[in-house]
Amino acid sequence: MNSHHQMLVHTHHPAHLFRLQNFALAVAGALALGPSPGPAAQASVSEPVAKPQNAVTATARDGQADSGRAHAPGAEWATPWEKQLDARAYALSEKLDGVRALWDGKILRFRSGREIAAPAWFIAALPTEALDGELWMGRGSFDRLSAAVRKTEPVDEEWRSIRYMVFDAPVTGLTFRQRYQRAQDLLSGTQAPWLMLVAQAHVVRAQDLPERLQSVVDQGGEGLVLHHWDALWQPGRSNAVRKLKPQADEEGRVLALLPGKGKLQGQMGALLLETPDKKRFALGMGFSQADRDAPPPVGSWVTYRYRDRTPQGIPRFASFFRVRDPE
Repeated sequence: MNSHHQMLVHTHHPAHLFRLQNFALAVAGALALGPSPGPAAQASVSEPVAKPQNAVTATARDGQADSGRAHAPGAEWATPWEKQLDARAYALSEKLDGVRALWDGKILRFRSGREIAAPAWFIAALPTEALDGELWMGRGSFDRLSAAVRKTEPVDEEWRSIRYMVFDAPVTGLTFRQRYQRAQDLLSGTQAPWLMLVAQAHVVRAQDLPERLQSVVDQGGEGLVLHHWDALWQPGRSNAVRKLKPQADEEGRVLALLPGKGKLQGQMGALLLETPDKKRFALGMGFSQADRDAPPPVGSWVTYRYRDRTPQGIPRFASFFRVRDPE
């Protein structure tokens, strides 16, 4: 981190104005692409198969136990696709721009472990075994969806437009191929139109991946998710689950607000972020005037997009996308 980023503006101030001269702070530390999955090809480059897990527990975003919340099924977190990997070893599906929802057989929860206030009729359609998926309203509907699912009292009219798009049945000791078949079996008898299985495609030729990505993007989709067919379920950030988008994105936690200079004098100039792998950098691009007038608070998580990474793992040309709603 550059030396001029060491001293930071204190964040307790009116949202519309930084009082720079008074404060300083040192930083402390449904895409149906094809038929049901066939045998995965032997890949020349693929992910190591994860070891079986003995427990299913909820974790906070930074990997530490979220002691203030009840336990929920663990979640696998996707990592960016790497071009040397062979797509033939992976199941391919659309990356849905929804809200992650974990079902433990009794309660539907956000990835943080907090319970989602879904209507009783919505919950009644779910099986008694664990599922992992996304609450989804369709492409381009994230803001409306996010507002609906975070209400403490669900609104039936809103929930009638929400689908639970299931892509996994998290069970220790099973490969993704086996878990996906399990999810198919669990959902096969449902009559609920809001409970759906995400279609997984098989990639015949590794070079077909860019074409598949472009097809999704052309239809208004966000990108692709790739699950290694033979990887065992393992909660946490996983190299066996990959995401591929035209422009990579990631989330970072806001450590502090950096003061603006020149035209941005008296406003937020950048956010000091910490990535999930503990890298720190200043995010200064992509903000609207409204974002700078009311910047994301310290401690919140934001999503940013970037082109690639430096040899040290710092995102290049990172641009602010949106604040992650609290869960």
